[in-house]
Amino acid sequence: MNIIAWIVLGLLAGAIAKAIYPGSQGGGILTTMVLGIVGAFVGGTLFTFLSTGTFQFVASGLSIPGVFVAVLGAIIAIFLWGLITRKAS
Repeated sequence: MNIIAWIVLGLLAGAIAKAIYPGSQGGGILTTMVLGIVGAFVGGTLFTFLSTGTFQFVASGLSIPGVFVAVLGAIIAIFLWGLITRKAS
């Protein structure tokens, strides 16, 4: 998959994940896109690991199942980002 498709998939997955994820997340469109791209890689890697049993660093494709996997990965990435950026009170 080329870089343009990764950006489109990342933007789409990040926007859907931010809409689904409860609470308020900071960041603008760039953060949404980066978390979506990271989510595509996280989701694709986890899906490949669970389906084949091998660990490969791959991104999900630009298809309906690929978007679903990327959104799940982006939700995981948003959760981890929230843990990292949470202010200690």
